[in-house]
Amino acid sequence: MGDQMLAVVPQMAGEKVAVRFCINDFYYVTCLDPRVSLLDMLREELGLTGTKKGCNHGQCGACTVLIDGRRINSCLALAVIYDGSEIITIEGLARGDELHPLQAAFIRHEGFQCGYCTSGQICSAVGMLREVEQGTASHVTPDLRQPGRVELTTEEIRERMSGNICRCGAYPGIVAAVREEGLRNKRK
Repeated sequence: MGDQMLAVVPQMAGEKVAVRFCINDFYYVTCLDPRVSLLDMLREELGLTGTKKGCNHGQCGACTVLIDGRRINSCLALAVIYDGSEIITIEGLARGDELHPLQAAFIRHEGFQCGYCTSGQICSAVGMLREVEQGTASHVTPDLRQPGRVELTTEEIRERMSGNICRCGAYPGIVAAVREEGLRNKRK
């Protein structure tokens, strides 16, 4: 038979799958229902509650984490898809008692009010600055033909952070904190 089809047997509801992750430099092996979101696994299975559940529909950004250096909305991601991945949450950005530079910048510039969105804002900003360093253009990048680093203007920051909502309106402090860290990175 030239065109054989492989029959895929669906997993039974409730049947758990073994997965492994490196989360904040710690290795975890666990068994999960394949329908569990990455957000729910982090919060409910592992007790990493710094990642917040806001809208649970991928629209507010409160659940933003870094997967292999790339920012994602963890509420939209099935945990089993990221088997073997390196995951960084807000808890993994600081090194002991030393805050990540973006965490310190958010404090200096008062880039938060109630704080609910802050962990997602900071994780998103870390991923966004990595994108800028790589020269990834955004919708508002003026010249897509110009190779190299994208200039981190207020317009660029606002566009790139637009997936993260702050209901308190701390945007001026958020933009100032991200700009400061972006300029610090540029001097390196």
